Order: sequence, then C-alpha cells, then structure tokens
Amino acid sequence: MPLNVTQKLIKSHLLSGEMTPGEEIGLKIDQTLTQDATGTMVMLELEAMGLDRAKTEASAQYVDHNIIQEDSKNPDDHLFLRSATQRFGLYYSRPGNGVSHPVHMQRLAKPGKTLLGSDSHTCANGCMGMLAMGAGGIDVAMAIAGEPFYVKMPKVWGIKLTGELPDWVSAKDVILELLRRHDVKGGINRVIEYYGPGLKQLSAMDRHVIANMGAELGATGTVFPSDEEIKRFLKEQDREEDWIELVADEGASYDIDEEINLSDLEPLIAKPSSPGNVVPVREVAGEPIYQSYIGSSANPGYRDFAIAAEIVKGKQIAEGISFDINPTSRQMLTDLVKESHIASLLQAGARLHQAGCNGCIGMGQAPATGRNSLRTTPRNFPGRSGTREDSVFLCSPETAAASALTGVITDPRTLGMKYPKVKEPRKPTIDVTLLEAPPPMDQAKTVQLQKGPNIASIPEMDALKDTLEVPILLKVGDNISTDEILAGGARVLPYRSNLPEISKFTFEIVDDTYYTRAMNSRDQGGHAIVGGFNYGQGSSREHAALAPRFLGLKVAIVKDFARIHWQNLVNFGILPVTFVHEEDYDKLEQGDVLIFSNVRKALQLRNELHVEVKDKNFSFSVTHALSERQIDIMLKGGLINVVKDRQQMVNA
Repeated sequence: MPLNVTQKLIKSHLLSGEMTPGEEIGLKIDQTLTQDATGTMVMLELEAMGLDRAKTEASAQYVDHNIIQEDSKNPDDHLFLRSATQRFGLYYSRPGNGVSHPVHMQRLAKPGKTLLGSDSHTCANGCMGMLAMGAGGIDVAMAIAGEPFYVKMPKVWGIKLTGELPDWVSAKDVILELLRRHDVKGGINRVIEYYGPGLKQLSAMDRHVIANMGAELGATGTVFPSDEEIKRFLKEQDREEDWIELVADEGASYDIDEEINLSDLEPLIAKPSSPGNVVPVREVAGEPIYQSYIGSSANPGYRDFAIAAEIVKGKQIAEGISFDINPTSRQMLTDLVKESHIASLLQAGARLHQAGCNGCIGMGQAPATGRNSLRTTPRNFPGRSGTREDSVFLCSPETAAASALTGVITDPRTLGMKYPKVKEPRKPTIDVTLLEAPPPMDQAKTVQLQKGPNIASIPEMDALKDTLEVPILLKVGDNISTDEILAGGARVLPYRSNLPEISKFTFEIVDDTYYTRAMNSRDQGGHAIVGGFNYGQGSSREHAALAPRFLGLKVAIVKDFARIHWQNLVNFGILPVTFVHEEDYDKLEQGDVLIFSNVRKALQLRNELHVEVKDKNFSFSVTHALSERQIDIMLKGGLINVVKDRQQMVNA
C-alpha cells in the first residue's frame, strides 16, 4: 500500500499497537531535546530512575528559557544541567547558543528519525522530515532511558500547497491561515503533513515556521518531506551526509484532505488572546501599538530578521514604540551582524536582546499594561508575555516591521515601497563550540551532580484511593492553557526545579485564591477541577500537572483535553475524565462535593464512571480514555511510582 511520509515514519518506529487512528501505539524514539525550564525536572527524574547512560542516538539539553540572572537560581540550575548532561551522556547547549528548536534543526536533526521534546514546539523539527513531538518531561525522561513513547495513532491531515506566495506574505501567514480556518482545536489527534507544488518556494526555515505552530492547532506533530531543499539546508550546515530522501509514495492518500492556494493569501494577524483569533491585518489596521517584537522559535530564520531589517533600513521607527529584536541563535546572529542587518535594525531604533526564548515566554520584554504588543511569537495566551493585563497580537515579521515604522497596526502592503528581496549568506557561519558533546562513558561515571539550594526533590505520591470525596475547588471555561494553570515569566520560571515554591503560582491568573484554598484542602482528601473544551492547551510544561497534584488535585472533569496535558495528568496520577453529557457541566458549581465510589475496580472494568454530588439529588456520568497501561499508572499514583516498582523488582 502506498504510504505518506507520516505513515512511513511511524511504521519504521512502531514497537507496539496497530496503525489504526485512535489506538495507542508505542514508538521508538531516536532523539530527544529538553530546555532549561523543563530540563531540571527531567534530570531529577533520570536521577530517580538510576539511569547510567542515555539510550537514544542523540539527546540534547538546551538553555534558552531561564537566561535572566536576577539571582543565583537560574545560574545554579545551569550548573546542575551541565553536570547532569555530562553524567547521563547528553549534549549541552550553553546559555546564549540559542533556542532549542532552530539549534537542534541546524546541528542534530536528521530526516527519517523520531524526536521527542519536553517543549510543545518540538514539532518544529518536523520540517526536516522527522516525526517530532512535544511531550511532558517524564515522557522524555522515559525515552532517554530507552522506553517507548506511547501516543494515540493520529489521523494524517494532508495539506496540499499550491500557487505562490504574493509579495508581503510569508510562511507565518500560511500557518495563521490554517488557524483562521480551524482554530486551536483543529489538529487534535492529527499529524499535519504538507505536500504539493507550493513547497518548492518554502525554505527549510520557512517550513520550520509553519511546523512550529502546528502546536497551536493542537496537532500531535507536523511533517514535511525530506526533499532537495532539506538536502540543500544540511549541505549548508556541513551535514549533507545526514540527508536521506523521504517523500510520500506515488498514490499515497491521507485521512483528511485540504488545500491552501498560497496565491490567495494576504497578511494575517491573531488578535488577543488566542492564536486562533485570526483576521486579515487590514481589519485591525490603525490600532495604536506600544511594542513590536521579532524573534522566537516561530520566526527563527535569517530571512525573518533580514526582511525586517530591509524594511526599516534608512528609516526611523515611530516615537514611543519599543521595537524588540530577539535573535534566535548565536550562529544566525553572527551572520546578521556580518551582513549589516543588525546595524540597519539598530540605526532604525531597535533594541537588541540576547539569543533565547526571552519574551516569547515572558522572560523579558513584557509589554506595558493594556497596550498592544505585536509579536512574531507562537502564542498570545493571557499573561504569557509577562504582563497579566496584556494585549498581544501574533503576526509576520513583515507586519511587525511595518507597524514599528508607523506606530499603528499596518498592513505591510500599504507601506508604498517595493517588497525587499533577501539574500541568504552563501556560506553561513557554522558554530559548534557552544554545543558541548557528551563525555565518554568512563569519564561520565565520575561526574557529580551539582545541585544548588533551589533544587528540591519530587515529593512521594500516593496511590489512587478507592473512594474519592472531593470538592470542586475551581470551575473554569473553554481553552484554559497551561500558561493559565501555571504561568511562565521571570517571576515563576526560576522555580521550575522547586515544586513546593512554584506551586504557589498555580492558577493565579485565573483565581489567585486557589493556592491557599488548595493547601487547606490538600490534607482533607484533595479536590477536583471542572473545565470546558480543550483544557490544558498550549505549552507541554508538566508543572501544570505536577503543581496541582502537589496541592491535592485528584480529578479533572472537563468537556475534552489537550493531548499533552491529558498525558501529563495521567503521568502524575490525576484522574482525567470527560462528561458523558456535556450539559452536566452547567449543573455543577464550585464548592459542590463529588463522590467517586469503588473507583479502582471501576476503572479496570469499564470506561464509564458514576459520580454523586453530595447533599444534592443529582448524579452524572463521566468517561475515561485510558489504556490498560495507563490504568496501571493511575492506580499506582503516577509514572514515577511505576518506575520505582520496576527498579525494586530488578534489585530484589
């Protein structure tokens, strides 16, 4: 049977299960990546597992999030991470080397391989003909230890690209068009695979832009073929030997078919506060802005900065505008300097920041309260920018640069200038010095982990009780993101290695009384949360499950879950269930006490569970989608307990 690229990747890595959409499959993972906001916990989990050496072909730890050094917390974490990578045999990307996704693409990504990362935008490396997926940290730790990664077999959503991009329209507008059509739930349980004649004019980095924001559609991954363009990119990076051709077989089909005619696109923009709130730029043109920000893994390429430089070259940005330039990698920054693009940006009035994720996750460049910020970043969830009352729009570099010049949201086609043509350096600067290779095994065994005072071990977690009597401590609506469950930003991220401290920020954007109320109920049996559709969308951060678990969350009842967060809840022993009848959501109130009886046996016998509401003449049904393997994890109280049990059996 002719196979598409996604099916080829899955078939060649399938360890268990059938390739039937919706069925749980186990996949061999070839590569992993972690970043510092999630990596400290992954390294602690590897230590708890007693891992001797990474079992993957290549695993890399990047430092691109917690690079602000207000005190000793972040630098202490960096020392710990470096010692852990040396101990366990991982690459270590030093602070300032750049954002994990483009750096991994430049140095380690290989067509035909699988990649699992503790960052939801790991799917960006699908641009290289890889099956690249985001996951919770403990799933990545398990993959580093050589364990399969379990996921539901996705449907393959074929997007045929035809036509040619008009002037002033670029790759960001392609993915915004898909978000305009399908919103933030459109890709759930799907891998998006692009093909067609329109691919020819998209560079590898353009494809990275599109693949990156597959996460915003909720997709399991995004896949591009490995064709002559990927061969050219790898040759440019002095890695041509890593190229293989990987394209769909002639006659291959897709579970879902769609087409985008690139010629029909125009500049698009996502309004506050959802990546799916997309309209043409012309519809919001004229709104005043405070900030215009270019950078992040969503627009990480040389072209993305160079086109902005060419637009503002010889001009001055509008008065009162903060025009922030956030380079993505040290390697690319060097070339932008060599080609004088950074000079053009600075002379126009831009502010230059260090290479890293920075403002994308609120680590610097937070906008003024209530003022409009235009960003080329992938997300504009409430508060993610670092300002609680923010107003963030997502757009292309062309729209961001044009708006910086005028001081208002501007359709770049109205600037009245010829669309600049950007030439990439004939031979980009290759910088491998900031990506440290793992030491040999005998040397690695002598490395001692360096733990600073802010690093706390993960508390023990109890097994699932047979009866749960828990109050609804919080009731929320649709599309609650992990940023709203546990914020990022300079205040919060330094506590990623300290669960008791970071839990104090849980749900503060939604309800700043949650932490205190949760702590009061934690030792009384815990509590429940009720939510709407797409609960837990966004970042893969496992702390959004870990911290509520630490605070006593036992069960989350929602209309449906985002994939990665659902898995994180399972991994940490929080029962994730959905309403059988969605209208029951409206009948529940914060403060209602829910009773689950005989829940351990019920989970094993059937998918549907009965829930009584105490002191009310009302009961309702919920259902779970757990596999037999996941039920075992749930009964034991989480994946860490499963691993511990396995270790004890081995050592007995």
